[in-house]
Amino acid sequence: MFQFCLPGGDPVTTSMQDPLRLAALRDVPDESPLSALRQITAPGYLDTFNHGDLPRWLEILAQLPELQAHSIDLKTGVRIGSRADGLAHPGQLNRLEALLREFIPWRKGPFELFGLLVDSEWQSGLKWERLLPHLEPLAGQRVLDVGCGNGYHCWRALGEGASLAIGLEPYLLYVMQFLAIRNFLADKPCHLLPIRLDQYPGPFHYFDTVLSMGVLYHVRSPVDHLLQLKKCLKPDGQLVIETLVVEGDEGYSLTPERRYARMSNIWFVPSIPTLQRWTQRCGFRDIRLVDSTITTATEQRSTSWMPFQSLVDGLNPEHPELTCEDLPAPRRAIVTARNTA
Repeated sequence: MFQFCLPGGDPVTTSMQDPLRLAALRDVPDESPLSALRQITAPGYLDTFNHGDLPRWLEILAQLPELQAHSIDLKTGVRIGSRADGLAHPGQLNRLEALLREFIPWRKGPFELFGLLVDSEWQSGLKWERLLPHLEPLAGQRVLDVGCGNGYHCWRALGEGASLAIGLEPYLLYVMQFLAIRNFLADKPCHLLPIRLDQYPGPFHYFDTVLSMGVLYHVRSPVDHLLQLKKCLKPDGQLVIETLVVEGDEGYSLTPERRYARMSNIWFVPSIPTLQRWTQRCGFRDIRLVDSTITTATEQRSTSWMPFQSLVDGLNPEHPELTCEDLPAPRRAIVTARNTA
């Protein structure tokens, strides 16, 4: 059982402290659909993870300063507090930055906390702004974000009025980033489960909107992924798929020999007609291509919060329309669809 020390205190166990902060999902009546999550929302669930950095990460979370946010903006970004709030406690703000930098690399974002900009690799707000005009209103809806990373789009869904946002993310570093942000948004109905979609135990047919953004090309069976997403959706619920795509006819999908733009975990990059056909075959209707955009360094780049290789390092420097493997450069499409009744 993992232990960490609260500042100035005795060691306490992660199971006693509920580090994932999932009490709102756990403390529900037996008849609630959310009771299906109790194995994962149990306080000791993190004790089942054998990750060498986990105790250190939990200690960092315990040391986050107590800063009071007098304003919160989840509508136009993820902004917690103001610069004035931070300047009132300059020592605490410096401490906050140092602690948050322990969770590098920050892939999704950006986040602004008390005037501190966490300048992530991805300018994720650009993708959200391309999607938002094509979404059914999220007010009062339950939203599931599969492969949510640090939960950026979950917070933006709350900004549009969602009544509940749940993210699934198996990579523990991103879970820690989410918890660091949630430390200052504790009263919001936003939660992250440290699991993959194929580990999700339910509730099924529960969510009004399901997002799968930047996941499809990482899975070995994209059709199975789409079927699992369908199972999570209510009848007539809306699906959002955002993925890498390539030019090509229906039936064509690029399968890289080894890497794509230096990434080794890319399995299938479909043409847009192929993606639409997969979606239709999995039982969705009203399938619409709402955006297709070439990824540029304006949207994805290295920063001091993600100081490693990024988009430009995966492109052919003499022919930027190609990857360094001489494959088509990254283009991303957004497709929306509706579940069948």
